[in-house]
Amino acid sequence: MNQETFDAYLLAHRERLLEDYKDFLRQPSVAATGEGILEMAALVARRLASLGAEVQIVPTVEDAPPVVWAEIGEGDKTLLIYNHYDVQPPEPLELWESPPFEPTIRDGRIYARGASDDKGELVTRIHAIEAWLATQGKLPFKIKWLIEGEEEIGSPHLHAWVERHQDWLRKPDGRPLDGCLWEFGGFDEKGRFVLTMGVKGICYVELHAKGVDHDLHSSQAALAPNAAWRLVWALGTIKDASERILIEGYYDHVRPLTPQEEAVIAQMPFEEEEIKQKWGIREFVTGVSGLEAAKRLLFQPTATICGLSSGWEGQGTKTVLPARAVAKVDFRLVPNLTPELVLDLLRKHLDRHGFSDVEIKFLGGYRAALSDVNSPMVKAAERAAQRVYGQQPVKALLSPGSGPMYSLSEFIGGVPVVCAGIAHADTRAHAPNEHIILQNYYDGMRFIGVLIDEFAR
Repeated sequence: MNQETFDAYLLAHRERLLEDYKDFLRQPSVAATGEGILEMAALVARRLASLGAEVQIVPTVEDAPPVVWAEIGEGDKTLLIYNHYDVQPPEPLELWESPPFEPTIRDGRIYARGASDDKGELVTRIHAIEAWLATQGKLPFKIKWLIEGEEEIGSPHLHAWVERHQDWLRKPDGRPLDGCLWEFGGFDEKGRFVLTMGVKGICYVELHAKGVDHDLHSSQAALAPNAAWRLVWALGTIKDASERILIEGYYDHVRPLTPQEEAVIAQMPFEEEEIKQKWGIREFVTGVSGLEAAKRLLFQPTATICGLSSGWEGQGTKTVLPARAVAKVDFRLVPNLTPELVLDLLRKHLDRHGFSDVEIKFLGGYRAALSDVNSPMVKAAERAAQRVYGQQPVKALLSPGSGPMYSLSEFIGGVPVVCAGIAHADTRAHAPNEHIILQNYYDGMRFIGVLIDEFAR
């Protein structure tokens, strides 16, 4: 690789590439509402086609966001890239300092919904490949690129899509692909570049409680069952005040850490005080700290009430006894604890505790996935980070967040995965004023170019 000509191209075309990035950010693509989804898929497809890639917009199911599939380059070695073109809803709008779909640069940062998650990561890779083709010639291996439009709502149709197209996700002779570059990544609280090799799984449900046929005057509470209390009592059986999950058999499926995993976590910096300060808390739950806190974050499952809704939620008073109550609950899962298993354990738990009337609605989920920390894919990313950032990257086993990594790694033959990107510790993905540091975007293009070089070796 001629690094000098590659970097010179990025510098010479910096303003045009930045405007291209802004075009992606201006186009809404909210999976939760469907706003702009098809337009965004078409924009991504056009941009990939401009690189000379063979591009298809492939349906998942009727009326659902399609997958954008692209292939470019040739050779025996194949890299899978996974991104998504959908974004979170921008609400609450009043907390944005500038409109969420009008990219705005302030103090060396670009603000917009999707600036980091995941359009920033996507365009960084597109621009790096453009620069490679313009300055280095043909790609030294084949790239298969999957960009979906439902990641922010749990990728409900992706696994079935992968099952139908497994031959696309393997080499012609059926062998697994050589590596996968995942959709996210970036820097920790101290600005250190982080490589992550896995994600927690998730099982997201709604719990529905019903009482009377319709809302009543609250004076009837002496006789009428209250759906809100019913739901609160049911939730109270799931986790206790010491943060222990009480679902019978839940922890039976949490495997112990291996000595190698323990060693990686022990070497991983964990900025405990910075995290507490950023969150505005004095201590973590249960008072855990140090290495045990890091292990809990990465390798302990969770049960989280994400939202509660019942009765009167407007301003002022309304003396009502609610007929319905709903809780949104997510369970973050570690390896061996699957969404299917959690649904079964949760149903049996509620029934056992007298809440067979509480309905469970499954909204989506992923299995956890964890790649080899010493795979050639990870080693290539490690060398690329050393060349671009001048530092040994931090290795993190699992992200506390979730994604469809299992479907694109273990399920299709054990493709080694690495997460590497441009976000920083306060990028505010999913929140108002999402942004990235522009220098991270510029350096991120250089990193992808060098990763191509290192992966080819």
